[in-house]
Amino acid sequence: MAAVAAAAARGMQTVERSTVSEEQGAEQTTAGVSESAYSFAAIEAKWPSVWDELGVFTPQDDGSRERRYVLDMFPYPSGDLHMGHAEAFAMGDVVARYWRLKGYDVLHPIGWDSFGLPAENAAIKRNAHPSEWTYANIDTQAASFKRYALSLDWSRRLHTSDPDYYRWTQWLFLRFYERGLAYRKNHPVNWCPKDQTVLANEQVVNGACERCGTPVTKKALNQWYFKITDYADRLLEDMAGLEGHWPERVLAMQRNWIGRSEGAHVDFVIDATASGSAGSQPERTVTVFTTRPDTLYGATFFVVAADADLAAELVTPEQAGALAEYQDRVKALSEIERQNTDREKTGVFLGRYAVNPLSGERLPVWAADYVLADYGTGAIMAVPAHDQRDLDFARAFGLPVRPVLETGEEYPAESGVATSGEGTIVNSGPLDGLTKAEGIAKAIEIVEAAGSGSGTVNYRLRDWLLSRQRFWGAPIPIIHCEVCGEVPVPDGELPVRLPDDLRGEQLAPKGTSPLAAAEHWVNVECPSCGGPAKRDTDTMDTFVDSSWYYLRYLSPDYTEGPFDTDAAKRWMPVAQYVGGVEHAILHLLYSRFFTKVMKDMGLIDFEEPFASLMNQGQVLNGGKAMSKSLGNGVDLSEQLDKFGVDAVRLTMVFASPPEDDVDWADVSPSGSAKFLARAWRLGQDVTSEPGVDPATGDRGLRSVTHRTLADASELVEAHKFNVVVAKAMELVNATRKAIDNGPGGADPAVREAVEAVAIILSLVAPYTAEDLWAALGHEPSVANASWPAHDPSLLVEETVTAVVQVQGKVRDRIEVSPDVTEDALRELALASPNVQRILDGRGIRTVIVRAPKLVNIVPA
Repeated sequence: MAAVAAAAARGMQTVERSTVSEEQGAEQTTAGVSESAYSFAAIEAKWPSVWDELGVFTPQDDGSRERRYVLDMFPYPSGDLHMGHAEAFAMGDVVARYWRLKGYDVLHPIGWDSFGLPAENAAIKRNAHPSEWTYANIDTQAASFKRYALSLDWSRRLHTSDPDYYRWTQWLFLRFYERGLAYRKNHPVNWCPKDQTVLANEQVVNGACERCGTPVTKKALNQWYFKITDYADRLLEDMAGLEGHWPERVLAMQRNWIGRSEGAHVDFVIDATASGSAGSQPERTVTVFTTRPDTLYGATFFVVAADADLAAELVTPEQAGALAEYQDRVKALSEIERQNTDREKTGVFLGRYAVNPLSGERLPVWAADYVLADYGTGAIMAVPAHDQRDLDFARAFGLPVRPVLETGEEYPAESGVATSGEGTIVNSGPLDGLTKAEGIAKAIEIVEAAGSGSGTVNYRLRDWLLSRQRFWGAPIPIIHCEVCGEVPVPDGELPVRLPDDLRGEQLAPKGTSPLAAAEHWVNVECPSCGGPAKRDTDTMDTFVDSSWYYLRYLSPDYTEGPFDTDAAKRWMPVAQYVGGVEHAILHLLYSRFFTKVMKDMGLIDFEEPFASLMNQGQVLNGGKAMSKSLGNGVDLSEQLDKFGVDAVRLTMVFASPPEDDVDWADVSPSGSAKFLARAWRLGQDVTSEPGVDPATGDRGLRSVTHRTLADASELVEAHKFNVVVAKAMELVNATRKAIDNGPGGADPAVREAVEAVAIILSLVAPYTAEDLWAALGHEPSVANASWPAHDPSLLVEETVTAVVQVQGKVRDRIEVSPDVTEDALRELALASPNVQRILDGRGIRTVIVRAPKLVNIVPA
């Protein structure tokens, strides 16, 4: 308690109730201290140590108040904070501060997603270890975060590259492995030739590596995967509980990425080839997945993914050379390019035919790049009349087009437009005359009866590729023994630490992980048989680290497991998660997957990690994303030095709703600074004592104050933070008017209004709000205050202003009762001296009345 009292005393120690720089002096006006006396630099220097000593933002976690967990997506330490950080963290801080004022016990932690490729690349350039660059940047960002006055609990700070953290990342990997959810397989993967590492599909943007922009190629490697597909249905179904709490576009993106499709597996028999110089090829069965088995009679050819093993297995010797040449061209294409509907269709005939199980028709088998090897079975039946990509291919190669849906639209072979919607089935034997739904059911019934297919569900979602051939990540805790095979590292030997002696060029990409060259690290005894063995040399995708960090914050020093399960019961799920929509698929989907697995393990008792999600937009400059190449970057630290932290934060929040982009070229941090000086000055002009009864004050100002508080509370809950700022500005103006031209600074209503201003401003301008709170005679911190309750009786307006127009132009304003009738308002308007003067004896054609706010008089 003595420390708290000392900190409070330091916050109150200035004799004058303002912060005035020596350069500005202590200029006084008739209304008190002038706005020019406001010094953001002096205020920013005063309060951080007070907040730290008071421990304002450390949750009590004692059950005395309802708990709320607010979390911002943690940053990557790539350098100092930038404008995007300034926006994102300002938004989350509004929620955290508001909930604290509303009486909740708020947890708002901070940490760093500190593994990753940029640190490794920086280490190669600097002949250093990645940890040196990483932790130096973390220290820089931490100082900037503290300057930015976020209401963070620094006692829970974590870094995913700390051994004490990745020990538990490895522990979780082993639990997934035990459950059959972590496995290895050979598979063509996305490969970045520059970074020499594997990329997940989501990390390939427009055919290029999202990190360095290099065109991505395919490479066959043995890789580790998480079996996220086992959870596809739960990931889809549980989104129903997130509706209304997560942005709809994020839910839509996840639904589309999972891509659940109901349909059928249908078996096509590939004809045997006749015996020739290269020998015969036997008959074989290939299964395809289709969502439209009702269109089976419309299939006129069969397509296999050009890069699938199946293509090489089916091709005749005569066509093998053409296929090999075609496959070389396909390797240079990304999946996005291959699926682009505008691309010219290409392919190679494989010399084989597939037999349609319903019609018995022989269909030519082609290899093409628009079919993907890892979707469905890597082969499709092509129905060109009713699928645009199939139609484009058929037209390119002169293949037949047979409609089997009567839609009333133009014949696709002539129009070039596939008719893919509903319609009556035709040209389909036993399916003729059926609707789509009836036809699907009947077709499945027929193939199931014939033993040539079955109804099934397919997913676009693929298992999560987590192997990375890089150094700066969590090592995969598996040992490979020629005798025992894959052997998990015993829990007692975790963490498997990264070697400290690799640096610079030793980390350079060489097609395998840099760890493979560290023989002293790789070569170990097998934990099972004691024989010679080798560590796995891949590291984990950094999305593994970020898929569970929200739980580690609950007990960052816990040593008996990844987190204290009792703490998880107290705090989880996260009440408000804040971050960019760019993480809709990757991080958010993976975190949901991890949460469901941990629930199945019995570690937690909830299904979803984030109860509510708020996205923030980008910070642009001149309508474009900030970048060095465009030369339109804005340095955050320079903005803070020039305008002050509060002005930058206020500008970010006031510019737009959180989810919209902010164009820094269109906003005015200097205007925000002027407003803050105006608000701060109010505290210097209040002369009543703390605790005075506001009920004895000016009712008009009290009505404005209480309406502002009522509106602000609803607006914060609705995430309309920019409108909250606008309401605060209106209250500041009303209060200044009351001080200068109304009851004056001694009126209790003025104190009530200024206290409300301080509390509302604390959401977005904490330094100014704290200084204003102190000027009003209160001990720090304003963050410990309570959100004022509004008086409903003061929300009832005694009068409203009715605008009177003549021919659409405002000619008068009159004060009327809120429940004035239309007839009474019409008479008052017509009796107005201003209206009579404008009419000047002219007749009236009509009078439009919208009681109680508007009257529009139209002269004859």
